[in-house]
Amino acid sequence: MVHGEKPQTQHIDMNTPSVARMYDALLGGVTNYAVDRDACNQLLRIAPSTQLLARNNRAFLGRVVRYLVEVHGVQQFLDHGSGLPSLENVHEIAQDLDDQCRVAYVDNDPMVHAFGRTTLDENDNTMVIDADMRDSERIFRATDTFFNWKKPIAALFVSVLHCLADTNDDRDPGAMIKRVASKIPAGSFLVICQLVSNKATVRTKVTELMAEATGDRWGRVREPDEVRAYFDGLTIIDPPGLVDVVEWKPDTPPPPPEIRATDWIEWGGVARV
Repeated sequence: MVHGEKPQTQHIDMNTPSVARMYDALLGGVTNYAVDRDACNQLLRIAPSTQLLARNNRAFLGRVVRYLVEVHGVQQFLDHGSGLPSLENVHEIAQDLDDQCRVAYVDNDPMVHAFGRTTLDENDNTMVIDADMRDSERIFRATDTFFNWKKPIAALFVSVLHCLADTNDDRDPGAMIKRVASKIPAGSFLVICQLVSNKATVRTKVTELMAEATGDRWGRVREPDEVRAYFDGLTIIDPPGLVDVVEWKPDTPPPPPEIRATDWIEWGGVARV
């Protein structure tokens, strides 16, 4: 259900790859177009582990939501850059454990919004916000009566910050993180991970490819220390700390280092406000 918004018609560009649709394609979904699959194939030629990373990231998201509900009793989730509905969405995982959990999804992709409205129309404990994840004030207004702002909220930034460019204003990813951290109640959580690489060639080639493919609607692959800076002032859940997401409280033993991706990884963790 979309709270406080009027139905609207948005243009879906089928000629330019969409990050949300590319992610759907990498997960084996069907809500994507040939242009998205072509972009994925180009990406896979540069970084062959991309599809595996997408699936590892999705598994990490599931583990984090379960952990926050079961261990910390979190009942409210704000999912920034949520992407297209897939298997085991945040609300499905959370509400399976506690049917009182409320989930707000944020995305400005018109296809995500259209599918979200259809998928969640009868679930009163969910909402979809059609907004750029950096438009914090709009997001806060939309969730003002949806969330209880006196109780903990888990703000999710899972595999989305590499979609945002660095800027010198309040649209910078770091500025956005600080803004959200200052707004959500004490005892809340931030979940942050993004694609990182220690290889300059991978960072450059992937960033250039994605910028060209999406019409410069992308950010960049970063280094681990840059992502670590997003956690400044927060209390990181440690163990496991900030890690390759396959090592974040895994359900099964993670693969040994010698058979893991060496081109790039999803890296981050969970922190308490």
